[in-house]
Formats: sequence, C-alpha cells, structure tokens
Amino acid sequence: MFEKLGHLMYRRRKAAVAIFIIGILSAGGVGSMVFNHLDAGGYSNPKSDSYKVYTYLHDTLKQSDPTVVIVVDAVTADVTDPAVVAKAQALEARIAKEPSVTKTISFWSAGGAPEFKSSDGKAAYILVYGKGDAFSPASQDMGAYFQKNYNGKQNGLTLYAGGVGVIGNAITEKISKDLSISEAISIPLTFILLAFVFGAMVASAMPLIVGVSAILGAFFILYLFTLFTDVSIYALNLTTGMGLGLGIDYALLMVNRFREELHHGKDVEDAIITTLKTAGKTVFYSGLTVLVTLLSLTFFPLGFLKSFGYAGVSVVALAVFGALFGLPPILALLGHKIDKGVIRKSAITPKEDGRWAHTARYVMKRPVAVVVLAMIVLGVLAAPLKNIAFSQGDSRMLPESNPAAVATALQAARFPGQTGNPIEIVIVNGAGREAEIATYSAAVAKVAGVVAVTPPQTFGRDIRIVAYESMLPRTPEAQKMIHDIRDIKSVPGTLVGGVAADYTDSQDGIAQTLPWALGWIASSVLVLIFIFTGSIILPIKAVLLNVLSLGATMGALTWVFIDGHLQWLVGSFTLTGTLDTSIVILISVVVFGLSMDYELFLLSRIREEHLAGKSNVEAVATGLQRSARIITAAALILAVVFAAFITSGVTSIKSMGFGVALAVILDATIVRGLLVPALMRLFGERNWWAPKWMQRFTITH
Repeated sequence: MFEKLGHLMYRRRKAAVAIFIIGILSAGGVGSMVFNHLDAGGYSNPKSDSYKVYTYLHDTLKQSDPTVVIVVDAVTADVTDPAVVAKAQALEARIAKEPSVTKTISFWSAGGAPEFKSSDGKAAYILVYGKGDAFSPASQDMGAYFQKNYNGKQNGLTLYAGGVGVIGNAITEKISKDLSISEAISIPLTFILLAFVFGAMVASAMPLIVGVSAILGAFFILYLFTLFTDVSIYALNLTTGMGLGLGIDYALLMVNRFREELHHGKDVEDAIITTLKTAGKTVFYSGLTVLVTLLSLTFFPLGFLKSFGYAGVSVVALAVFGALFGLPPILALLGHKIDKGVIRKSAITPKEDGRWAHTARYVMKRPVAVVVLAMIVLGVLAAPLKNIAFSQGDSRMLPESNPAAVATALQAARFPGQTGNPIEIVIVNGAGREAEIATYSAAVAKVAGVVAVTPPQTFGRDIRIVAYESMLPRTPEAQKMIHDIRDIKSVPGTLVGGVAADYTDSQDGIAQTLPWALGWIASSVLVLIFIFTGSIILPIKAVLLNVLSLGATMGALTWVFIDGHLQWLVGSFTLTGTLDTSIVILISVVVFGLSMDYELFLLSRIREEHLAGKSNVEAVATGLQRSARIITAAALILAVVFAAFITSGVTSIKSMGFGVALAVILDATIVRGLLVPALMRLFGERNWWAPKWMQRFTITH
C-alpha cells in the first residue's frame, strides 16, 4: 500500500501539491469561523440529576441562574441607608432596561433578603438574568458588556461585576490573548530549532507545512462540530500545540529518511517510495496509536473533555494526512534541493555510528544499574503524588488582579453564602407532602456548608427549594456537601441541582468513565504495537514505561501547582490546593499518546535493523543512533511549543503547558534514551517473541 502511494505521489506530484494547497487554504478560510462559535463551559454531565434540574428549571419553570452578579458596595454606609437605597434602586432600574437583560433581583427589590446582603452590611447583590445559557457566547457577550459598563465607581457606589457570564468572558478573552502570545513565542523558536536540527533552511520548513496544514484543517473540522454540539475554547490550545508538535514529529521522520535515502545514492523516486514504505508506515501507525488514545476523551460525559477529543482526533488525522499526502509530493518536487540553505553541515548527513549508538552500548553494558538509577529519578519526581487533590476550574484560574477574579473573591470573603450559585432542589410531584418536605428542608439546613434554605415554592404539583452554601461550588468541600445532602432521606422524586451539584456530578461521571477509558487506551495500544512489532513483550513494556513517566509528571505537577513551588519559573497563579480534574486527564491522555508516538519511532527502526540481520544489541544501538536524534529533536521542539503555554495567565492552560513539556522531555531522555535500551538488553531476543499463531496478525516491514 505505501509503496503504491509512493509511486502515485511521485508521478502526480504537481497535481498533489496543488490539491493539497487548495484544500488546506479552503479549510483554513472556513475554519477561521470557529473562533466565534466556542464556549468556555462544558463541565456538565448531561446524564446527571443536576442536569435534569437545570433542564426542568430552564424549560418548564423558565428559571435560570443569574448571568451576571453585581456586588454593590456602599463602602462606609449601610445598604439600608436611604441615600444608598435610592442610588441602588436607580442603578437596578437602569440595569433592567439593558437590551440583554430579562429580569433583575436585588437586596432592595427582594425586600431586604438577608442572603443578598454582605456580612458587614455595607454591600449587597444585584442579580442580573439574561437569555443565554451559562458560558454560551450570548452569556459571555452579556458578561463583557457588564464588566465594561458596570464595574468600578459609579454615583458614589463601587460596583464589582461577576457571575458566569463575566467569568466565562474573562477566561475566553484571556485564553485568546494568551494563545496569540504563546504562538508568537513558540513559532519563531520552533523554526530556529528546526533549522538547527535539519541543518538547512529548505528542510526546516517542511514540519511547519505539515503542522500548519493540520491546524487549519482541524479548525475546519471543529467548526463543523460547532454546528451541532458545543466545543470548548480550550480545544484551540490543544489543536495548535498538537498540530505543531505532530507536524514536527512526522516531518522530521519523513524528511530525515528521504535525505538518508538520497545520500545512499537512490534517485528521487526511489527515495520517495522507500520513505513511504518505512517512515510513512511508521507515521501511519504512530498516528493511529495517538488517535485511538485521544479518542478516549470522547468517552467522558463532559463536553469539555469531548471537545479535546474532537480536536485531538482531528488534528492527529490531519497531521498524518499532511505527512503522507502533502509532504511526499513536495519532497518529490524539491529532490536534492531539500538540502538548500545550509546552516549546519553535520546535520545534513547524520553519522552511521555516533554518540547515540555509543550511549546505547554504554547503557547496555550496565543495564541493571541504569534501570535502578532511572527508576529512582522517576520515583523522586512521583513522590509528591501523595498530596494530589482534584477540583474544577473556576474564577481562580484567572490572575488575582483580573476584575472577574476580584469580584468572585469579594463575594466569597464578604458574603455568608454563594447567592449567585444556589443549590437547586426540585421535588417532582411533591405537592401534598408538605410535612415530609419541611422535615427534609430542616435536615438540609443542618448539612455542613449550607448557610440558608428558603421556604419551599410550589409550581403546580412540583416543589422547588433553594439553598445557599458557604464555599465556592467547584471544590472538594462542595462535592462532600452535595453527597451529604443526597444522603438525606427525602421524598421520592427529589433531585438536587445547582452549580455545586453540577460539579459533583461531573466529578462522579469522570470517575465512573475513567476505568472504561483506561481499558480502551491500554487494550488498543497493546494491540496496535503488537501488530506493528510482532512482539508480546514490547507492547507491555511500552505501556508500563509510559505509566511510570506519567506518574513522574503528575508528581511534578502536584509539587508545582498544589504545593506552590517554582512560581519564579512558571509565573504566579492562585494556589487552590487542587488540580483541575479535566486538565489532569487531558495531560495524561496527550502525554500517553505522544509517548507511544516516540516509542514506535524508536521500535520501528530497531526492528528494521534486527530484521536486516543485526544482533539485538547492534539493532538497538543502530536504531537509537538513527532515531534518537529525531526523537530528541522532536521532543525538544514539542516541549518548546507547549512550554510557551506556561506564559498563560489561566492556571489550567499554564499547568497543561508545564505538564506536557516536562513529560515529553522525560520521555525522550530517561525513558527512550536510558530505560528502553537497558530493558532491550535485559530481555535480549525475547523482546521479539510472540506465539506462532499470533504472528500472522502482524504487518510485514
């Protein structure tokens, strides 16, 4: 198949390049519309009780949580002071006339409701409702408008605009700006590193062709997804990071092999055919391994993680497409001109026997000592895992100085409860059971963390109870509170919702789905690596080594983002004592996929040398010499791409950049450079063993 593709790409090279360019430019033009169709939410579990409550309140009772929560601070006077009352009422009347507002409720219009008043009596809430769902573009537009027009000092009052609309807009705006900054840093650095690695200007442009085409194509596919489902703004970071990273990985492998064949005296056509038969096959199976790994993200019920699954699968597929269908005809047109613009001659013709081969032989002379030392290093890095704890992203992801973060912190500090994020309890067909409901309400009021419970409201046959908690809703403490409420004996048909319940159901949904996702990743990767290598031992070793590398990465993330170290390096952020659950899963899946990518790069070349008749030791040494340079360069460049995300002011994006960058460096050095050759030496010829009946399921190299 790959040999036929090589012939086709060479013979139709001009037409293939033209079609490739037209297709990518068209996809990029349409895909650019994706930026206006993304949201900052996606944390809800649509199969949960909390989502049923949200749907019931929104569709049946036409009730919703406020889009904007404005804190009105009188500073020195009490909010019941007549002068303050007059100013606040005038302010609320003006807000109610804004085009996007459907209704308002405040301390003053609700008859002095105590849950709307700050503990010191000098500030109170105005809750502003709109038409958009939480974190939707309409909600964010409303949040942007209110933050601009109703934040700061006005008529002797100090206003602080917060709420889901304001926070969602602040996060989206911050990520968009940070993405531009990270790209401005990573793309020039990437090109400089590529020029150094390839040693020639023309060759160094090839990875950017594959990477940019993958990104533009993925934007087009994501835009199509937005037409029938929600896609998170966070997916853009993964798209750009993975697009550039995989474009570099695959182009490095393809171009390196093409140049190698040319330098061995083959003509351009034969070099293209051999490149696709060897490196092209590796790219295909590597991409397939990464794709099935990232596909596991679509198993989770949260739209946030599904968005990353859509983005990951799209960008991987298009990176493989670009490497197999876009890059070969360009190489065919360039031919020997691929080495034009020489920068570093030694990179153009790699040594047959160099430092990587010497390193491999050195490691294989002392395999036990190397394994022990590497395990100690990984163990030390993993040690902080004992402190790991999880939550979900909220306003604390933003810099402390961000107005949305300031408003949220003020609410938590000065108000007794989260009035803008109530606990919503709906009792379907609860009418006529008032005594039982009263007992239930009293029990809810006694749960730790609940500060107030409003009297039950009747809507036809249904009952609604609203309660207020003291803590931020997307925290482990709020999760425990919701579990405690649900443990109370209640009337049949009782559903507990609200933001805290939504968070709880999301965390529980992740926990329930995680075993299935892990099972899918492990089984699919084991099968694919077996098909590619024909070995039972190598897939098992690959999975175990990746688990060890991942444990070290998670330990380092805990040490930095929970324990608070290295802020001088990664930049300041708000310490919450937790890691974002979804980001941890994302990092784990992405890192696992990329690790398998590098694993196949290395094993492919080792197996090729072994099948050519070399001993296990020499096959490992030669394979490492011819692929480790590529893996190390790819890892370094990918680390630069993701490390640029550390500049982000959004903590979850910062942690993703740090985690992926560290993981690929660990993988390319300790794992691929030391542990793989050491273990290959220890297992010897047993590395390639498989039962005879299974060998017919492997591919021929």
